[in-house]
Amino acid sequence: MSPDVRVLRPDDWDQWYDNLIRAFGGVPESSDERELWRTLTEPARSIGVWDGDACVGTAGAFSFRLTVPGGASVPAAGVTMVSVAATHRRRGLLRSMMRRQLDDVRDWGWPLAVLTASEPAIYGRFGYGAATYGVNIEVDTSRVRLSVPPGTDDVRLRYAAPADVLDACEAVYARRVPGRPGMPARLPGWERLQVLDPENERDGGSPLQCVVAERDGEVVGYARFRVRPGWEVSGPKGVVLLKDTEALDPAAHAALWRFLFDIDLTSTVSALGRPLDDPWMSMVSDIRRCGLRVRDSLFVRLVDVGAALEARTYQAPVDVVFEVEDDFCPWNAGRWRLTGDAKGASCVRTTDPADLALSVRELGSAYLGGVSLSSLAAAGRVRELRQGALAEAAVGFGSAVPPWLPHGF
Repeated sequence: MSPDVRVLRPDDWDQWYDNLIRAFGGVPESSDERELWRTLTEPARSIGVWDGDACVGTAGAFSFRLTVPGGASVPAAGVTMVSVAATHRRRGLLRSMMRRQLDDVRDWGWPLAVLTASEPAIYGRFGYGAATYGVNIEVDTSRVRLSVPPGTDDVRLRYAAPADVLDACEAVYARRVPGRPGMPARLPGWERLQVLDPENERDGGSPLQCVVAERDGEVVGYARFRVRPGWEVSGPKGVVLLKDTEALDPAAHAALWRFLFDIDLTSTVSALGRPLDDPWMSMVSDIRRCGLRVRDSLFVRLVDVGAALEARTYQAPVDVVFEVEDDFCPWNAGRWRLTGDAKGASCVRTTDPADLALSVRELGSAYLGGVSLSSLAAAGRVRELRQGALAEAAVGFGSAVPPWLPHGF
């Protein structure tokens, strides 16, 4: 009997999820964390592979809306919880799930699918391209100082229990979402993930702490973090483990980072996946002592090329014909004429000669404006067929604000 790929039934969730946990090492989660993921899982948008009574493969999708260049919030499948049991590798199970999932996303009428990859080599063959990057940091705060803008001292900071100010922090986050490509709007329930604080994820640090920034009684920013104490013969060497921070203006941003740099008995601020243009990087006295390391974050897959390219705007006028290769979703293959500017765009089928040739993977990488079509061409992954077309498209596809994924899923 061949394995059966089918939509997840709610009653099968525990077995389905247990298979996922085993595939990622088998370390059990806290009961709160498990229950939250049960609540967030959308069974009708999740699939499993069953070999008799055993679940041997999992894949899910969240109903996201993702900010794209121009500020529109576009429906996107947040692909997640993908696993294949070690006993059933190299049997085509992952391919079968990706096939079923992308067919479903197309039927739902969503132009995009997005994911974060445990191993980046896996998903390129299914048309996903790395579209956003984040910066991991290890700042030596004993040696690095901040130069803050005017008004920083006018911002009031106060400690608060993370759960008590969750609504106010979410309001700040929601105001930030339209201004940066790659940020997902958080649907009801997702805010709970931001204050989930399982002990096995504290990395030796304290329970989650929160400081809010206020001006005239309004919350204008926040930082959620842990402190991991440390001591050497020479004195304290604690680490501030930053989970997330958002602010509505430069002064609030600076006030929060100055606070993080100055926490007593610490000499390092550590954070994962910060934006490439995080403002604090322009305030520091010595960027070399900030331990910057860039890594891939969000992978984007255009499920409907025409609808996806029409959903965003372009920072300079474009009129380009793409020859798109897409073996896995052949409905996208062929020639598409994209015309657009900062006000809107049209992308339709055409028989006109192609100006640029590329695969849907390259379109996914360039889609949010953080990866240049010119850099992809330099790597041999985009071919210019009409002189000047590459520069035109590369400028148009760019984004004044680098795309960023603020949290995993």
